[in-house]
Amino acid sequence: MTIQLKRRGILRTAGGLLAAALPLPALAQRAAPPKPDRIVVNASGGAMANIFRRTYFAEFERRHSIRVVDTSPVDFGKLRAMVNSGNPEWTVTEIGGQDATRAKEMNLLEPLDTSIIDLSNYPAVGRDSHVYVSSAYSTALGYRTDVFPNNSQPKGWAEFWDVRRFPGARSLRNHPVDNLEFALLADGVPLDKLYPLDMDRAFRKLDAIRPHIAVWWSTGAQPAQLLVDKEVVLATGWNGRFFELTRRGAPVATDFTGGSLKSSVYGIPRGTRQAYWGQQFLQVMTDPRLQAVYANELSYAGLNPEAMNFIADDVRPLLPTAPENMGKQFWLDVAWWTENGARAQERWNRWMLRG
Repeated sequence: MTIQLKRRGILRTAGGLLAAALPLPALAQRAAPPKPDRIVVNASGGAMANIFRRTYFAEFERRHSIRVVDTSPVDFGKLRAMVNSGNPEWTVTEIGGQDATRAKEMNLLEPLDTSIIDLSNYPAVGRDSHVYVSSAYSTALGYRTDVFPNNSQPKGWAEFWDVRRFPGARSLRNHPVDNLEFALLADGVPLDKLYPLDMDRAFRKLDAIRPHIAVWWSTGAQPAQLLVDKEVVLATGWNGRFFELTRRGAPVATDFTGGSLKSSVYGIPRGTRQAYWGQQFLQVMTDPRLQAVYANELSYAGLNPEAMNFIADDVRPLLPTAPENMGKQFWLDVAWWTENGARAQERWNRWMLRG
């Protein structure tokens, strides 16, 4: 139990005695401001919007009697312009990819109030000062189960690179993110020693697999379709795409060994008038039962460990955050890619042009 929780308990029992001893700001933090008629949550839209409406939005409205209006798409430029104007219209917004690091560096976000948002049982990666990690996904290995039956698929990137033992056409993304890490893991670098990435070593290892890559994919749907059409038998891809195929009975499965974990994050734009209610909305997003609905339907599980208690038995092995899968993967170092991404992309482009 935290000191703040203890203080609240004392306040209930000691009443005005402790109230007189506390500084006014501490008391003000506990007093809810007047309720607005609505808050605005900006996110990606699509299938996610439907699930959010049935879970997080509905529960927030039930608890607080405040309507949630949703908008899309995610737009970092608009976030920056709103904050700089001094009157953000969004109460909470999803923040894409490496933009979370930029948003913090540019002071675009309110700090998370952990007296409201309980992150005490979250892993370290989910306890950021300014962004709430709502869910995780992984770039992992998808494979044809009719080609690699009975758990005979490559397990890890060293085996993916082993074309003699595991023959067949392969597909990798046409992008340096993940591929540099996978190449280094294939070359023997331990999971916890990946960063800072040794680009020279990674590209040397990529040279070895390049002749065996039939397709360099560029859209999220592509590797899943390549596997369905049997154009390739092994492909990297986002676990949610493979999840959909597995659930539909297609001969496609996912191996998470050496997978690259990434997070979806939300923040509260600095200066929004409803920041307090934004904190309350993010607290609703920590609810493990609601996170389980999201995971059961889309495979993108939240980081509250208790969510696993509410996830279907046949879904759990397909999730990157299941304990049996999470320990086999690494978290993409967003800070490294923020600093070095342009240089890595330029080198990747030159490497691809070599033919």
